This record gives sequence, structure tokens and C-alpha cells, in this order.
Amino acid sequence: MSSLIAEDEIVHEVGFVWLEDIAGLDYVRQSLDRLPTRRGRPAYHRDGRMVGYALLSPRAKPSRSSGTFRRRVFWLLPHDRDTEPKGLYAAGAPAEAVDPRTLAPGTKGRKTPRSGGAQQPSATPEPDLTLPL
Repeated sequence: MSSLIAEDEIVHEVGFVWLEDIAGLDYVRQSLDRLPTRRGRPAYHRDGRMVGYALLSPRAKPSRSSGTFRRRVFWLLPHDRDTEPKGLYAAGAPAEAVDPRTLAPGTKGRKTPRSGGAQQPSATPEPDLTLPL
């Protein structure tokens, strides 16, 4: 879960690879996976789809016990808001979800009103509701 990712665990990130345009996504799920390499597209073994992944600097050290690297993977499940806007997450978001616009290498990201399902302001201004005296 994103709340369990500490920034000292992602300090060696140097970039992200987005596999699709994140501009239309209110949120993405993030997890810290053990992967065999610092760079390159990781294998994906979840339901749904991988949306992106982090790249690590050459200074990132593998785990002594497993030889793997901890890298963030960004993903969505079939019942997430992007595919089921009126579904389970029409309002609210999964615990591991963050607004992709708040992500940067080495930064956890955060939830926003948009990722929580708040309605976006319309392009039409509100009518003036001032009452005459």
C-alpha cells in the first residue's frame, strides 16, 4: 500500500515509464515489488493492467538475501474507476491509490480530491446567486 511505502525505500528512483497516458486517470495503484533488474519492463502477475513502473539508478543495491531490487509498479484492476466509473470506486479510492499527477521519482505521491472521486469543476461558471436587497 502507498501508505506503507517510505521515501527512503524509493530514493534511488530516476524516472518512470508510463505504458499509457495518465492524463485521464484519476488514480493509479502503486506497490513496491521485488524485481530482478533496476530497469526495463517488469513481468506483471496481477489482474488488470500495469500502467507504469519506476527505473532505478545504477547506485541502487540489490537485496543481499534475494538479489532483487525494490521498484514501484503502477497498476489498475478491472473494477477501478477508469473502466467502471459508476462502480465500487465511483467515490473513494483504494488504499494503495494515488493521484498520478502527484508522483515524482523518489516521492510517494498522495491522494487528492480528484483521486478520491470528487467531481471536477465544470467549465461553465456558476450563475450569480446574489439576491437583491
